[in-house]
Amino acid sequence: MKLIDSIQDWICSLALSLAIALFINIFLVQHMVVEGHSMDPTLHDHQHLIISKVSHSIEKMPDYGDIVTIDSRVSRERSLKDDLSEPITNLVNQQQYVFIKRVIGKPGDVIEFKDSQVYRNGTKLDESYILETMRAVTDQKITVPADSIFVMGDNRNNSMDSRMIGAVPLNHVLGVMVAKI
Repeated sequence: MKLIDSIQDWICSLALSLAIALFINIFLVQHMVVEGHSMDPTLHDHQHLIISKVSHSIEKMPDYGDIVTIDSRVSRERSLKDDLSEPITNLVNQQQYVFIKRVIGKPGDVIEFKDSQVYRNGTKLDESYILETMRAVTDQKITVPADSIFVMGDNRNNSMDSRMIGAVPLNHVLGVMVAKI
């Protein structure tokens, strides 16, 4: 009888530990590994990061310059089911649609590309963090829609970002980087 009670205690402890770990991973913090070179020189391929998920949980607008993780599938709606299933599927394989980018624009901002430079609301951005000057950029202006952000990789010539996928809805911002490890 003692053995059965001991086994039940272990099972309950493990189940509670798993539930707490999932809660933390879904709503508070998450470990992530950079895949690719779109954020060079700031972040490097295979670098480990700690991502705060609190801003996603409360749908808080990130700040200019924040490095965020996004769901790049901006044409589809996200649901609570996505938030609940991703930590489990990420244990097996990091999702290819999760991108790491820098916040360049917020709702209502006018992002302009001219002379291979980025301007926000008419002011050229001081971007000491980029790898190199953008090549082959056509002059254009983009107004960031309500409840969305505009993101770009620091390696502008090797980044799939808002220039290609469009503005990112706020509920597609999965978290904000808080530490490199």
